Amino acid sequence: MAERLKIPGLLGECAAEFAGTMILILFGVGVVAQVAGAGIGDHDSIAWAWGLGVMLGVYVAGRISGAHLNPAVTIALAVFKGFEWRKVAPYSLAQFLGAFVAALLVRWNYTEVLHAADPGLTVKTQGVFSTLPGNGTLPVSEWGALRDQVIGTAILLFLILAITDAAGTPPAANLAPFVIGLIVVAIGMAWGTNAGYAINPARDFGPRLASFLTGYGGAFRDQTGYLYFWIPIVGPIIGGIVGAGLYQGLVGRFLPTAEPPEPGRLPTSEPEPVEATRG
Repeated sequence: MAERLKIPGLLGECAAEFAGTMILILFGVGVVAQVAGAGIGDHDSIAWAWGLGVMLGVYVAGRISGAHLNPAVTIALAVFKGFEWRKVAPYSLAQFLGAFVAALLVRWNYTEVLHAADPGLTVKTQGVFSTLPGNGTLPVSEWGALRDQVIGTAILLFLILAITDAAGTPPAANLAPFVIGLIVVAIGMAWGTNAGYAINPARDFGPRLASFLTGYGGAFRDQTGYLYFWIPIVGPIIGGIVGAGLYQGLVGRFLPTAEPPEPGRLPTSEPEPVEATRG
């Protein structure tokens, strides 16, 4: 008897979000650990590795879940693109868990290097795992960091919607993940000073919690002692909604009608498989 293979349900989609976000963080947090702990690399290598991590994570999960990899993306798609609200919490939890597990792996692998560079596990290397206002050294206030996160994530969502809008000019030949990775590189190079361009609540909170549980006692606070952890969560969520709304208002509503992909999915040059048989 032939066995039918169907599109994965919510569990499969969440597994893909977990895996894709884990890949993203393995490269993103890993490169910062290398730069901060060993002095190998610089700002540009950090920006490129984060962008490549996003690209690879999207390639991992895109076909199954749409590869949001970011609660701000998931929420914005639910608000403006018809993504099912019942999936928002499970997707977000999977993203947080993927980021958390990946950060634990980076923390474990770079244990010796981090302890040598910063024996007290202080704010000096806390930026390996989570963001800080002014990257821990520059005179940027917490409210300045919040502003920065709103703007940076608004840019991200505006451009993601532009890239994935089937009615616009989406990249052909499954190049959307590559272009989305370049967007993150560009944001890192242009908007990384004030708050470390978290632009993703899962990217920040998952590794922040992992670092707190492995010795970074001040992980939830910034260099001034302020309880900072909420800013890279709230700022990106607000910014994502703002950016997606601006795209819809300024561009999306003027595009010709086209048959859109399933809400929350990447456009593809190939037809989506509904089911296949094998015997």
